[in-house]
Amino acid sequence: MSAGTRYHVTVAGRTFEVEITASGATVDGTPVEADLGAIPDGPIRSLLLGGASHKVVARSEGKGRWDLQIRGRRLTAEVVDERTRRVCSMTAASTAPTGPKPMRAPMPGLIVRVEVAEGDAIVPGQGLIIVEAMKMENELRA
Repeated sequence: MSAGTRYHVTVAGRTFEVEITASGATVDGTPVEADLGAIPDGPIRSLLLGGASHKVVARSEGKGRWDLQIRGRRLTAEVVDERTRRVCSMTAASTAPTGPKPMRAPMPGLIVRVEVAEGDAIVPGQGLIIVEAMKMENELRA
C-alpha cells in the first residue's frame, strides 16, 4: 500500500489511527471497505461501510471538531493529522489547562438563556448559553 494521509480520530474517548491512500483506507492497521459521498446542498453524507449504507449528518465545528449524527446517535469527533498530533504532543505539557477559561461569543448579541449553573461540572461540547444575534439564537458550547 502506498503512503497516504494519516489521521487520529477520537470518538467517545477512543482514538483510532486512520490512513487514507489511493488504494483504500485502514483503521488501526486493518483495511476497511469504505466510501463517503456528499449529498448536494446540505451536511448529509452517504457512508458505505463494509457493504452497508448509512446516512450521516456531519457539521464542522472548526479546528478538526465534527458534530456527527448517525442512526439517531449524536457523536462528537476530533480529527487531527499526524503533523498536528506531533506538534500538540510536544507542546501539551506547557499548555495544559490551568483553570477556568474565558469564552467569547462569535458576534455581539443578547444572552437569552443560561443552560448551566454556578459550580456545575462542564464537559467539552456541552451547551452553556444561548445568545441571540441578528434574530437568530446561537448555542455557545464548552
